Amino acid sequence: MILFLTLTALWNDANAIAKGLEIAQASDSANNGYVGEYSEMEMVLINAHGDRTTRKFVTDTAETADDGDRSVSMFLWPADVKGTKILTWTHKTDDDDQWLYLPSLKRVKRISSKNKSGSFMGSEFAYEDLGSQEVEKYSYRYLGDEQIEGYDCYRLERIPVSSKSGYSKQIVWMAKDILNPVRIEYYDRKEELLKVAEFRDYRKVDGFNRAHEIETKNVQTLKSSVITWSARTLGKTYDDSSFLSDALAE
Repeated sequence: MILFLTLTALWNDANAIAKGLEIAQASDSANNGYVGEYSEMEMVLINAHGDRTTRKFVTDTAETADDGDRSVSMFLWPADVKGTKILTWTHKTDDDDQWLYLPSLKRVKRISSKNKSGSFMGSEFAYEDLGSQEVEKYSYRYLGDEQIEGYDCYRLERIPVSSKSGYSKQIVWMAKDILNPVRIEYYDRKEELLKVAEFRDYRKVDGFNRAHEIETKNVQTLKSSVITWSARTLGKTYDDSSFLSDALAE
C-alpha cells in the first residue's frame, strides 16, 4: 500500500511538472513572432505613505533567432533621470547581460549578475524582471485551475534555474484564453512573499495580447510601482547595432 501511494504521488508530480512546462511553452509560442516592439510608457513610484514620483520612458525590443529578446529603455522625464538608458540581452539558459548608461557620469556600467535583484530606477521592478521570461530559465509545476480577475487561469509554480536570481520561486496565474499572466507572486530567497504583480488592460496589438498596465506591490515595504503604456507598436525591425552597449552613450 505504501509503495502504491508513493508511486501514485510520483506519477502525479511528474504529470504536474509536465503540464506546467507544456503551459509555459504554449504561452511562449503565443507570444513569439512579434519581430520587434516600440513602446512609450509611464512609471509611477508610490511609497508607503502614498507619495508619488512619475517617470516617462520609451523601450525598443527585438526578437533574436536563437536566443532571448534584446531591449533598450531610455528615460525621457524628469530631468534628473533624462537620458538614462538600460540595455538588456536576455538569454535562454545563461544569465542575462545588462548595461546601464548614466548621463551624469557619461559612462556605461555593466550590471553584475549578482545585482539582478536590485531595484530598477528605484521601482519595485528588479533588473531581472526586465528581460523576456524565457521558458528555459525556470522549472515548472502545474498547481491547478483558479478564477481570478474574471479570468479562468492555470496556476503554475516556476522556480528560477539560476542561483543568482533574487527569487526562490514565483506563482503565476496564466489566463487560459490569452496565455498571458494575470498575476504573479514573487518569493524572496527566504521563501517569503516579497511582491505581487497584477497585469491589466489586455488588448490585441497587431495580433498579440499585450497588457497595458502592470502594478507591482511590495508586501514587505508597502511600496508599489505602476507601469502604463500610452503607445506600443509591434512588427518593427531593428538593426543589431541598436542593441550594442557602445551605442548607449550616443
